Amino acid sequence: MPKTIRHAVSIAPGHNKASLSRGQKAFNTLIKQIEKRRSRLRAWETVTPAFQKRYVDELLPLMQKSTDLQVKMVYLLDGAWDQKGLTKTERETISGLIAELAGHLVEACDDAQLKVIYNKHGQSDYDSDAAAGLAEVKAELEAMLGVELGDDLDMSSPDEVLERAQAVIEEQQAREAAEIEAREARRAKRKKSPKQLAAEARQQAEQAELSQSIREVYRKLASALHPDREPDPQERERKTRLMQRANQAYGRNDLLKLLELQLELEHIDQNAINDISEDRLKHYVKILREQLDELDQEIVHVEAGFRHAYQIPPFIDVSPTTVLRNLANDIGEFRQDLRVLEADLLVFDDLRQLKGWLKRLKRRQPAVQFDNDIPF
Repeated sequence: MPKTIRHAVSIAPGHNKASLSRGQKAFNTLIKQIEKRRSRLRAWETVTPAFQKRYVDELLPLMQKSTDLQVKMVYLLDGAWDQKGLTKTERETISGLIAELAGHLVEACDDAQLKVIYNKHGQSDYDSDAAAGLAEVKAELEAMLGVELGDDLDMSSPDEVLERAQAVIEEQQAREAAEIEAREARRAKRKKSPKQLAAEARQQAEQAELSQSIREVYRKLASALHPDREPDPQERERKTRLMQRANQAYGRNDLLKLLELQLELEHIDQNAINDISEDRLKHYVKILREQLDELDQEIVHVEAGFRHAYQIPPFIDVSPTTVLRNLANDIGEFRQDLRVLEADLLVFDDLRQLKGWLKRLKRRQPAVQFDNDIPF
């Protein structure tokens, strides 16, 4: 059985040539960049299940407990508001707290009374305020995207907003692509100059050479790995697995994976990598650049999906190396906030303690916030 070669594909300086050529340096740089992107994707695959488990098992219960305690505080504040012994300023402070708390909690809780309390202390109508706020968000989103999302969009549903925005953008992109295609078709009908014809021929020839470069590597692997030519059952099974890997790599135009398979099977050695011709290197470099672009796009897709799943704002950086640590910090902060909130609820048992709490709270504002958002 061939020995697995652990080192990555790279070109090393030769005995007669201490430095690498420009093409060799570009090849090595792209290999390193591709491996870095692969490593980031592997890290996301590893960290996401662990993050999901701790998020569900630890953070969500804390968030729910925080919501329950805040609802309790709204009712206690509303009950304390008309107590004898409170000044006008203290009542205004309580009303402000109720409006802030209840405004955050109405949508999160199935409690119609919270909206009644909000309307009582907020000196406005919650439904009207919410509609105005959603209209403002919709206008900002339309301005940012440069599209109209329609009057029938339910802005209170984040999933519907995302789906509509994506559909509108895709429709706009499709129109633009159709316009470009139409322009290209009109240009194609015109008589092309010799220079244009020569440029097209060069481009087609170059693309054919790139495909041929990958095909040659694949054919060598396929010839050696063809399972039907192997009489030994165990070896045939191993070659079948390797052939599947080769087919997947070839289907993705993944030159690096094909080269790594060649090294793993000892069909090429370091000297063969070092001796890749400059012409072939030019082809390989272009193919590797395309691979790098595809990996970058995949990373963007994975990280956008992670943000959406856990409601992380786009301006907050996410990385597979930091999200678990950040989550642990958030859990610790939530626990501390809950301890403070539980202590704050005790002051409602005594009017003098309540008055002192309101004074301390006023000194702490605007630092005091009641919010269940994850502070990534």
